[in-house]
Amino acid sequence: MKKILFYIKDYEYLAEKMLCSGLYEKGDLEVSTFTDGERYQRILSDVEHRDVIIIGGTVNDVATLELFDLACSVVSYGANSLTLVIPYFGYSTMERAVLKGEIVTAKTRTRLLSAIPKCNRGNKMFLFDLHAEGIQYYFEQDLYPVHVYCKDIVIEAARQYGGDNFVMASTDAGRAKWVESLANDLGVNAAFILKRRLKGDHTEVSAINADVAGKTVIIYDDMIRSGGSIVNAAQTYKNAGAGDIYVITTHGLFVNDGINKLKNCGFIKKLICTDSHVNTQYINDDFVEVRSIAGLICSVI
Repeated sequence: MKKILFYIKDYEYLAEKMLCSGLYEKGDLEVSTFTDGERYQRILSDVEHRDVIIIGGTVNDVATLELFDLACSVVSYGANSLTLVIPYFGYSTMERAVLKGEIVTAKTRTRLLSAIPKCNRGNKMFLFDLHAEGIQYYFEQDLYPVHVYCKDIVIEAARQYGGDNFVMASTDAGRAKWVESLANDLGVNAAFILKRRLKGDHTEVSAINADVAGKTVIIYDDMIRSGGSIVNAAQTYKNAGAGDIYVITTHGLFVNDGINKLKNCGFIKKLICTDSHVNTQYINDDFVEVRSIAGLICSVI
């Protein structure tokens, strides 16, 4: 018997791609809103003794609670097992406290999801390219988290646009480990930017660790919000003599007119991202190529 696939509203687009595989049965929901803004949900499919998958990213608090409510109800109505698929896990900005009194939202949200009741055969969660890898270990109780790397999608795009002579690059030394791993798999050199802090938030580039002159440079970052750090990195590599520059990211949020910021800087030839975040569904620009993670999700499930 096929597993039943449910989804929150924001992730209908990705669920539909998964359903096209023929591997899953679509779960039916009735969703509406009361006059005071409260959400109404009713599970129409019979989930008793069934293996259930729910897909939904924690892109904001509304989506997170929608996912939590649906998951709790599936369990209470007798699901045999529960698999949560979270293509994009938000709250990674506050994954640790730096100043006294700061609330670590990543930890409070993982505690919320950890409170989902346990099915007979357990609860599993798939997370994709976490911005902070330690978040995986914030989950508690009987929820089993699996961190999935989207490396194959990144490598395929890098080979397509990099040609025979390119450098895999990061925005700064903080992402050097990820980029070095990708570069090793690709058999190319890795580059990252060394910075030094001048005062407050002001920094200056002190060095680039690899020769990029005359070479195609592919910058990888797991997440792009507004694109400011990507633009600065692209300019740094271009000033060092780089040829064409491409950018690959897993999670494209592109807030504050981020796509135009990247496009209009003049340093970047193409931007490639996955469809892990709902914001990618509103892109209508040839500058951006969106690749789906639906196939990867199906394979890991």
